[in-house]
Amino acid sequence: MIDDIGTLRAEEYGLLDATGHVYLDYTGAGLPARHQLEAHRSRLESACFGNPHTESPASAASTELVEQARATILRFFNASPAEYTAVFTANATGACRLVGESYPFSPDGRLVLLTDNHNSVNGLREYARPAGTPITYVPLTGPDLRADPDRLDAALAGPGLLAYPAQSNFTGVQHPLDWIERAHERGMDVLLDAAAFVPTNRLDLTAVRPDFVPVSFYKMFGYPTGVGCLIARRAALAKLSRPWFSGGTIQAVSALGGWHVMAPDQSAFEDGTLNFLSIPDVHTGLAWLCRLGIDGIHDRVHGLTGHLLRGLREAEHGDGSSLIRLYGPDEIDRRGATVAFNVLDRTGRIVDERIVARDTANANISVRTGCFCNPGAGEAAFAIDEHLLRGSGSGGTTPRTLDDYLGLLGLPSGGAIRVSLGVASNKADVDRLLDFLHDTYADQVPDREGLTPRERC
Repeated sequence: MIDDIGTLRAEEYGLLDATGHVYLDYTGAGLPARHQLEAHRSRLESACFGNPHTESPASAASTELVEQARATILRFFNASPAEYTAVFTANATGACRLVGESYPFSPDGRLVLLTDNHNSVNGLREYARPAGTPITYVPLTGPDLRADPDRLDAALAGPGLLAYPAQSNFTGVQHPLDWIERAHERGMDVLLDAAAFVPTNRLDLTAVRPDFVPVSFYKMFGYPTGVGCLIARRAALAKLSRPWFSGGTIQAVSALGGWHVMAPDQSAFEDGTLNFLSIPDVHTGLAWLCRLGIDGIHDRVHGLTGHLLRGLREAEHGDGSSLIRLYGPDEIDRRGATVAFNVLDRTGRIVDERIVARDTANANISVRTGCFCNPGAGEAAFAIDEHLLRGSGSGGTTPRTLDDYLGLLGLPSGGAIRVSLGVASNKADVDRLLDFLHDTYADQVPDREGLTPRERC
């Protein structure tokens, strides 16, 4: 359990305070604890590990640790091994691609997407289109940028696939998990993008039963990168038909005969040689989160997010006008620790987020800027006209630069600033950001090129 965040930071995340680094990009990537890195080195120094696809001692040692990690994943998410399995991938994006390329899309089904999806989920439509599958986007409404419940209900008419995020990687909105059962009742399968949700929230796959759950482990605990998984219901995995085979995915194959038989389990979806030197680190990372307590992490980060939101709401110029424009919920209810906003100058104009990116970097503060691979949430946040969007990527003169697109769409900035909190965050991190925003931008007026006097200097 996290009883003393100061001790935790000093012992496991000491680099932050030693370097004066304010890290506020946990939705982009978590940070590894010191003992995770030590465990990796100790393991590699203690035994010989080889390619899992044979029976040698080195291969058997790797296979044992890979299967241990697979079992740990299912335990962490309270997923019954009789109902679920875990398919190792490079990341959550790779997990989404596995579903997209193998799902039985057809003209008789439908693909329902939330406008709030990450691009790795939006990309599913490129597999559905050639199959003639109707595609429906459920829009976001209101200042909180939540999904329109009536439009969602109207869209859920199976068979087909509903794909949506448990938590928006743009606004932090947490979308209802009871949509899963509602979709199942309508005859639809569900892909629940959990990448932004699970680092600080409990996902219990006995309480809710999505068919496909993409996860990136570096977002949960920082190390290793290059390892994710698709947690899939075995019944749903059986519906998938891969368009190709590779090393490690087949039970038998003939080159001259032109036939192959896919492996009967999750191996059919694990292409080539698994990352057998890093997959065991998943076991270490999940054990670390269990040791700290995922519910304790959630409660701490939830409280810090409330403090951050209050500070952003109250940030003002000297004349009382707002310094910050928030996107999504400005209260803590039904949201996670991801907060998107723009800075406003004294005239109420948005300060280009690229200026803020440079300023924060110079102050040794790590935030993320842009649209965060979530164009739908960005389009809703900036209220961009749909007709402009339909015409901006095809026909006529194609814009060549970001500024060309901004001019075409009439936007003052190419995106927002995103701050996200995680296991090692503390109140001092939040306060340093809030002080920086006020000290740098309060009462500033940009010149005609959009640069503040400080930026010009």
